[in-house]
Amino acid sequence: MASKLLRSVLAVTTAVVGSVALIGGPAGASVGTGVIPLPGATGTEGVAAAGGTRFYAGDLLTGDVYLGDLRTGTAAKVVHAPAGRWAVGMKADLADHLLFVAGGPTGDGYVYDTRSGAPVAAYHFASAPTFVNDVALVPGGAWFTDSSRSSLYFVPVVDAVPGAMSTLALSGPAADTSGAFNNNGIQATADGRWLLVAHTAQGAVNIVDPSTGASRALPGVSVPNVDGILLSGRTLWAVRNFDNEVVQYQLAGDLSGGTQTAVLTSPLFEVPTTVARVGDRLVVANAKFDTGLPPTAPSYEAVVIRR
Repeated sequence: MASKLLRSVLAVTTAVVGSVALIGGPAGASVGTGVIPLPGATGTEGVAAAGGTRFYAGDLLTGDVYLGDLRTGTAAKVVHAPAGRWAVGMKADLADHLLFVAGGPTGDGYVYDTRSGAPVAAYHFASAPTFVNDVALVPGGAWFTDSSRSSLYFVPVVDAVPGAMSTLALSGPAADTSGAFNNNGIQATADGRWLLVAHTAQGAVNIVDPSTGASRALPGVSVPNVDGILLSGRTLWAVRNFDNEVVQYQLAGDLSGGTQTAVLTSPLFEVPTTVARVGDRLVVANAKFDTGLPPTAPSYEAVVIRR
């Protein structure tokens, strides 16, 4: 979520319903690159891999969630969220059949059943000022960022059941809340030992110790307008929203630094925010915040690009 939009975001309390103009290839066409429309969406911000050729994408202002498929080139709503919810960043725990969704200015986090779309749990992490922004999965649970507070929130999962949440106080550069928008996208190393947290105001990615909250900057990774991030092994992708690009880095094995290896762009980008890896493609949420907040575009979609 872009920093310049924070005040407007926090002022929005109701969803705005927009008209939809479908774009992209015909229904049933496999998508290698291009767009997959989200029919009826009033906005979008978060995407997450859903296994195989599928992905989840959220409707920002209603909290609903779509399930899209690169094989068919289509998406359909699978979560009909209760009134008053938002859907910002999200991650799917496929083994436990749980979808975790950040609730933005509500200060909440939500968990849904990936098989039925039914609500499983809801958490109130913080009251205003707050913007619960993104989610990372680790062995045993899920971490949430808050762009307005120097805290992370953890929801444990035991035997596929979400438990009581806890709050981790941050120190070091990740604790900086001087900007309008601060901690944003989040990812974890495969073993859960370290968390990588994008900081929009700093244009940086910080490494957080989840046991202590201590943090340090990741050298060599400079990402103005950074929003969502994605980590696969030692490859890091960072979405630079208003720059309309996804930057790829190769990280050192000990996380001592990173080297930029590619800049991915598309003429279809219109303020992308988050990114998910689906097979040999990247799926990017096209937030269209250049139209304002609430966004006023006639349609919303996920953009599929080669990685």
